[in-house]
Amino acid sequence: MKKFLLTIAIAVFGFAANAQDGTLNVGGNIALPIGDAGDAYSFSYGGEVNYLFNLSEDFNLGASFSYIQYLGKEVNGFDVPSVAFLPVAAAGRYNLSEKFVVGADLGFAIGVDEGNDGGFYYRPMVGYKVMENITVQATYAGISLDGGTAANIGLGAYYSF
Repeated sequence: MKKFLLTIAIAVFGFAANAQDGTLNVGGNIALPIGDAGDAYSFSYGGEVNYLFNLSEDFNLGASFSYIQYLGKEVNGFDVPSVAFLPVAAAGRYNLSEKFVVGADLGFAIGVDEGNDGGFYYRPMVGYKVMENITVQATYAGISLDGGTAANIGLGAYYSF
């Protein structure tokens, strides 16, 4: 399944690289783990690359690749190891105005660590364009895992090419 998703993602990005009517976005974020993840992890950070096709003046759709790292903390004298994911997702964005954008990513987060099978990935976001090519965003990211959810609330920024 992981190889299949990775193959699809590479094909989508290969197609996107040849497209002329789209936007490449590169960014990063910092986040606080919440819910199940907040019990075992102290902090989260990550990065994202996405390519969005302009389907209309206000709506963009494309593919997204991300990296999410959760930093473990000490729980009852036991050090929880850090855990990492590589989300591969479809990304949609809608421009509410010249400055505000809302969107969501939906896909699968591949577990990077041994014993980490990954899970369904979802990430709604709200962004504000501070400059023509720079957007700050507030996000909620969740990964549905067997026996729990790795979730965080974060703040980030991305640059559009």
